[in-house]
Amino acid sequence: MKYVANDKRYQNMVYNRCGNSGLKLPAISLGMWHNFGSVDSYENAKAMILKAFDLGITHFDLANNYGPEPGSAEETLGRVLKKELKGYRDEVVISTKAGYGMWEGPYGDHGSKKYLISSLNQSLNRLGLAYVDIFYHHRPDKDTPLEETIGALDQIVRQGKALYVGISNYNAEETKRASEIAKDLGTPLLIHQPSYSMFNRSVENGLLDVTEEEGMGVMAFMPLQQGLLTNKYLKEIPEDSRAAGTSVFLNRNDITEDKILKIQKLNVIAKDRNQTLAQMAIAWVLRDKRVTSALIGASRVSQIEDNVKTINNLYFSQSELDAIRTIITE
Repeated sequence: MKYVANDKRYQNMVYNRCGNSGLKLPAISLGMWHNFGSVDSYENAKAMILKAFDLGITHFDLANNYGPEPGSAEETLGRVLKKELKGYRDEVVISTKAGYGMWEGPYGDHGSKKYLISSLNQSLNRLGLAYVDIFYHHRPDKDTPLEETIGALDQIVRQGKALYVGISNYNAEETKRASEIAKDLGTPLLIHQPSYSMFNRSVENGLLDVTEEEGMGVMAFMPLQQGLLTNKYLKEIPEDSRAAGTSVFLNRNDITEDKILKIQKLNVIAKDRNQTLAQMAIAWVLRDKRVTSALIGASRVSQIEDNVKTINNLYFSQSELDAIRTIITE
């Protein structure tokens, strides 16, 4: 059966202007870091992508090494774009990145012009596209002059292989310098993608100020702290959870009794707001108007449906914010 998008999809979502640009992004975007690779069910991945689009999520975020296997998440989205979403290309924003290890040898990692342009060419082939909407340098590289890295991003835009460019995982000082170089070249950085959640507030130590000063949007990844800020960890570590596995971003040592107690207290506030803990955690990230979008992950359609309901209540009273601050800082 031919896919036809929900004709009410844009009524389900809030769209925020990205920095000083003319581009609007959905308040909630779908990240394809996990569960969209060649080892995962293609039918489930396709169902999640199409449900997200039906709910007004127009932005799909990738990187060259997402999978596993590396590159296979881009191939998955490429298949969906070629078939189900073929007629909707101009209604979606597709981003990808390069900056971590992708292939063997001296040219498959970091931030050189050789690596970034080669990687994007590979990504475009996997996606079956002539261009992506946003291309990021995934992490700073101390061994490559920043002028070379940002110059490569400028060249990519001028070649028509990306409409916009951005950076990810850069600190405040690095972001300021990168933005200055990009502006001098005539291709301002559109967006920064840092990790941001109730349990990881490092961006509040200057980075958000810099992005505002430089006119950049912010795409907050891991707003649920790898699932920690969900109902999954209210009592203990489930055996099927990421923390019970081999994740380098979340493991059993991260789930202390103190952390579980904080999760339980936060859940009480969420219930009073008629939200799940996940919905409140996403809304909390979006409370700062400098944050353009919260990047969610998913393993099944129901998680996307639940997270999009966050839009129904983005408002926090001062007493709620004070209570949350007390819990997460105590």
